[in-house]
Amino acid sequence: MSDASIGKTSETKRGTGTDWKKLGRMSDGAIRKGVRSDPDAHATDEAFWKDAKVVWPSRKEPVTMRLDADLLEWFRRHRGYQTRINAILRAYMKAHADDRR
Repeated sequence: MSDASIGKTSETKRGTGTDWKKLGRMSDGAIRKGVRSDPDAHATDEAFWKDAKVVWPSRKEPVTMRLDADLLEWFRRHRGYQTRINAILRAYMKAHADDRR
């Protein structure tokens, strides 16, 4: 059996849109100026966090299941594919919560 990886690893570049090399060359002042000029960056204060609640992720359980190759290949092209599959299955579960079988 080969030791070669068959899937993407966490070290794979994922196209975040961030030029990390450029950011590494910037001074702290230039970074702060960029943050201040970003209309989507907002400082948080005590009022922002007033109603915040810690939400622990639910425990995940490793499973082995057989899926159609094309289906799995399609999901793997997207970042966070396991989380996405989990969300789809959860939505299906909630939609059928009242089913009596």
